[in-house]
Amino acid sequence: MLLALDTATDITSIALASEGELVAELTWHAGKNHTVELIPNLLHLLCQARATTKDISAIAVAKGPGSFNGLRVGMSTAKGLAYSLGVPLVGVSTLEVEAFPHRAAPLPICPILNAGRGEVATALFQMRRGRWCRLVAEHITTVDLLGGETGARTLFCGEVSPELASQLRRHLGRQAVIIEGAALRRRAGYLAELGWRKLRAGEQDNPATLQPLYLRKPAITKPRAQKEAG
Repeated sequence: MLLALDTATDITSIALASEGELVAELTWHAGKNHTVELIPNLLHLLCQARATTKDISAIAVAKGPGSFNGLRVGMSTAKGLAYSLGVPLVGVSTLEVEAFPHRAAPLPICPILNAGRGEVATALFQMRRGRWCRLVAEHITTVDLLGGETGARTLFCGEVSPELASQLRRHLGRQAVIIEGAALRRRAGYLAELGWRKLRAGEQDNPATLQPLYLRKPAITKPRAQKEAG
């Protein structure tokens, strides 16, 4: 059974799946409480599926982009479980998890995550000739630049607030197809399916070297002694 862990943002989601088929899933608003809420909810999910950690045969983790603390919690938990259980681990882009549910759309899919400072994290995906493809790698940009870079009709999903949706429509008009409502919510069931596909294709990550995809360095201030010396 594959365990999927997504703690990349305030919305946390975990799932259990068998060969890509969802067995159990739990999604909740963790805010900044990933550290204290992840393990109890994981144990609850295993109980609901009538399973134990011994039934976990692989782990998929959302590797980012996302919040520094959230990604750290998910990544350390996934690595620890992979080490202790001796099972394969695979990291999956958070933006890919956002885009994957909409793969049947005959359009490029542009997932969006709020990156703060008036910026967004984004990428571009599409199903082409039956293959799920990443067209543009994960990067940080602004909505204005994104609107200027988008030429073809595009489906936007992810953290698309009403304000952001209004900006996209102002830039792109009918070229912007924007997902709304519950369909915007990222779910670990899709992470589990992507993780299973990658593992089946022979892809897996080394727990010792897998790192979160932050896209931006953390805002760490210099120590006082260093400031004074400067």
